[in-house]
Amino acid sequence: MRLFLFFLLSPLLSLAQTPKPRFTTQVVDNQIDIGYGLAIGDVDGDRHPDILLADQKQFVWYKNPATKTGTWKRYVMAENLTPQDNVCIAARDLDGDGRVEVAVGAGWSPAETSDSTKSGAVFYLIAPRDPTQRWEAVRLPHEVTTHRMRWAKTGSTYQLIVVPLHGLGNKGGEGRGVRVWGYEFPKNPRGPWKRYLVDSTLHLTHNFEIWEDGPITGVIVAGKEGGKILEWQSGQWRYQPEEAARNALPLMTNNTDGIGEIRRFDKGAGIATIQPMHGNVLQIENGYYSTKRPRADVSEKEINVLTDGLSQGHALVCGDFLGTGHDQIVVGWRNPDKNGKVGVRLFVPQENDNFDGYILDDTVRMACEDLQAVDLDGDGDLDLIASGRATLNVLIYWNQQKP
Repeated sequence: MRLFLFFLLSPLLSLAQTPKPRFTTQVVDNQIDIGYGLAIGDVDGDRHPDILLADQKQFVWYKNPATKTGTWKRYVMAENLTPQDNVCIAARDLDGDGRVEVAVGAGWSPAETSDSTKSGAVFYLIAPRDPTQRWEAVRLPHEVTTHRMRWAKTGSTYQLIVVPLHGLGNKGGEGRGVRVWGYEFPKNPRGPWKRYLVDSTLHLTHNFEIWEDGPITGVIVAGKEGGKILEWQSGQWRYQPEEAARNALPLMTNNTDGIGEIRRFDKGAGIATIQPMHGNVLQIENGYYSTKRPRADVSEKEINVLTDGLSQGHALVCGDFLGTGHDQIVVGWRNPDKNGKVGVRLFVPQENDNFDGYILDDTVRMACEDLQAVDLDGDGDLDLIASGRATLNVLIYWNQQKP
């Protein structure tokens, strides 16, 4: 009986010992125009991660001052690449020289799905010797409604994975599927880029995640139908195993409008989603996905709604911010909720009854459009970077868990 009681109480003891979040806020910039998307990486080779931003008409980077109180100086990389707005940015060191390679998306015109000359754009930015000067923009082929992009390691090279919002000619999420492409990084980025079709079966695809687990690189794409899981194998993107990947993720969505944001947590032991697109629900699925293969057996799935109080939920990251050995989930929303609030909150997945989560900071308003998590100051814990749409700002939430 004593042994049974110990195991019964151990989850409660674990929760009781979970530290509460402690973050302080720093304003990086409070004069941006929209702040569509963020990326993090070392731009100038000083071994400190910098902040990159896709703003309305400019792509900019902020130099890490290497102190928590220093000023993040802003530099313009490129501007006015298309008549329409910019929308996304991806940064990663691909060649091992200590500086990130950068790709960007522009031509943001979500209602124009038929004419690729008026909707969508993908560019690779070539850095000058001095990265504080303007970068050269190399235009790549694109689909309509370019929306999200990330770099992925694929064998001995890298691909830029680009996810549009709509398929060609789509109206109201109906019609041709969204063509998700992987652009292989070439030796000469000014030359042709080989492309691989990742998927073309989903509609209204909003966001996605890349993960790299040893030799396996995978991608989860969220959309109207729920989503798809694919892996890079034998020189192509494949559903693995095919039947499970085809059937698993549609079971995750409990509405007719699909999934907007999607992230793995605890190395794939669970999946966190915001539903529907631009939605109000933060939901997790535990025991649904392994680090190696997706599971099609729904009897192993446990769904928990962490909150249904978001308004235009638009940003999602997972990581162990509290040092517990398990991931927590941070969500951002961009429209005032029932209490008139916008912001960023942290949720501990085990605390299923904490519908309000933990407010990271309430001193500076943040109508959150995008979120990134990285250790900015090298102290061993994850900090948060957020860009605000209506609040027109970029903020750092400095993690104060470690003394």
